[in-house]
Amino acid sequence: MKEIFERVSVRNYTDQPVEREKIEDLLRAAMCAPSSGNERPWHFLVLEQKEKFLPITQISPHVEMLREAQCAILVCADTTQKKYRFDFWPQDCSAALENLLIEAKHLGLGAVWCGIYPDEEKIRALRTLYGLPDHVEVLAVVPIGYPAYERQVKDRFHSERVHIGDWQHVLTPGTSYVTPQYEEEC
Repeated sequence: MKEIFERVSVRNYTDQPVEREKIEDLLRAAMCAPSSGNERPWHFLVLEQKEKFLPITQISPHVEMLREAQCAILVCADTTQKKYRFDFWPQDCSAALENLLIEAKHLGLGAVWCGIYPDEEKIRALRTLYGLPDHVEVLAVVPIGYPAYERQVKDRFHSERVHIGDWQHVLTPGTSYVTPQYEEEC
């Protein structure tokens, strides 16, 4: 699973089209995610033509990378799938989206998670643009393509974010969980 450690957000893409077989692989990986009570509330709106996904740049100012992308996927949730008193669809769809991103790396593709939820204004605009029913939420839009260049991956492990036994026992920066050294936090 080296892809977990090598995955980066890719915002620049080549002009090479993304094969439909690879798009299906992304969707299959996404749908293998765990979900609360096996609700599996996810739905995916695949947008393969630029004229279909470029209007999103008018809705959200943080998706300019769509201009270079070869396709985009809206990660959505059917909120009528709710089994419990709380909404778990954001966690469920986030797990699916993470699987999609990891599979993109595995396939030699680049992708980036562009959050939409919980911005109700953007969600309403996307519902209107794509004819989504009111019970469908939009978690994110994912621009996808072949990376224009490879980014170096740095180690993202931060020992000072690991607490052992209680909140006060924090690993010292630069140390390992295997041989813990603690920094007492007040």
